[in-house]
Amino acid sequence: MSMIAVFIGRLFIAVIFIVSGINKLIHVADTNAMISAAGLPSGLAIPTGLFELVAGVCLALGIATRLWAILLAGFVLLTILFFHREFTDPMQAMMAMKNLAIAGGLLCLFGYGHTRWSYDALRARRRGEIAQHDAELRAREAELRAARAEGRAEAVDTPVVVEKRPFWRR
Repeated sequence: MSMIAVFIGRLFIAVIFIVSGINKLIHVADTNAMISAAGLPSGLAIPTGLFELVAGVCLALGIATRLWAILLAGFVLLTILFFHREFTDPMQAMMAMKNLAIAGGLLCLFGYGHTRWSYDALRARRRGEIAQHDAELRAREAELRAARAEGRAEAVDTPVVVEKRPFWRR
């Protein structure tokens, strides 16, 4: 049951970033204005939107979940510092708390990054199957080498038997 909760939670968090990234890419001018108002360079709208979109899709599919989770957690915490630092304003304080909760969820994803129903788990399972197959193949080859060596040893240790026939039968 907990794996289902982790899967659904991962999807919910991913949706936040997918939608936010799409909105930033659709409304580039507005995003650039907001970024400039925070004192950051204005050309960051498209890279930020692409980052959020790619990271959200990767989280949803479970591709490099731990990496994207820690990167997004840092990103969300930085947005608190740059965009929601007026804690006396109730709206800014609420947005900062929301981002803090999202960062906490992302850190939980970092902790449980390789769960079922993700590309990471599929890849890890496949690597295990390949390692098991390789180990079985090496064991089989070792058995064959041992059998061949045993056969050669028996051939060397076996005395040559010469039949003694009467000279007229030779």
